[in-house]
Amino acid sequence: MGFLKGLQVSSSALSAERVRLNILSTNIANANTTKTDEGGPYRRKDVVYTAQSAGDKFENLMRSAFDNELKEVKVVGISEDKNPPKRVFNPDHPHADEEGFVNMPNISVMEEMVNIITSTRAFEANTTALNSTKSMAETALKIGRG
Repeated sequence: MGFLKGLQVSSSALSAERVRLNILSTNIANANTTKTDEGGPYRRKDVVYTAQSAGDKFENLMRSAFDNELKEVKVVGISEDKNPPKRVFNPDHPHADEEGFVNMPNISVMEEMVNIITSTRAFEANTTALNSTKSMAETALKIGRG
């Protein structure tokens, strides 16, 4: 049963990082979007994670007594950047105001790329942990047969 919990924790992290990668890709894709359905420029989004107990309530109570409770990663929401948009002077742009300024998304493509690299590394680390857990379970089964 312990191996299954390890797989469950690693797979929850993989799922959460997949969501984050999708959001980061969306941010980069919309780095120059000046008009959305809501009316203003695209607003940068970020994933909000939480740690939730893995397993049933009784098991978690027992584990918490020994401070050995396993935690899964869960995406609890997508937050939207509340910072004001960048004002860029571009009087030829169709969305320019009467002064010639355009409200642009407050997105740094370089920062988003660094976040993608960080998320990719976390995804790879969790894949390695998942594969290690699977390998240990297979070895334990082989030992049990022998």
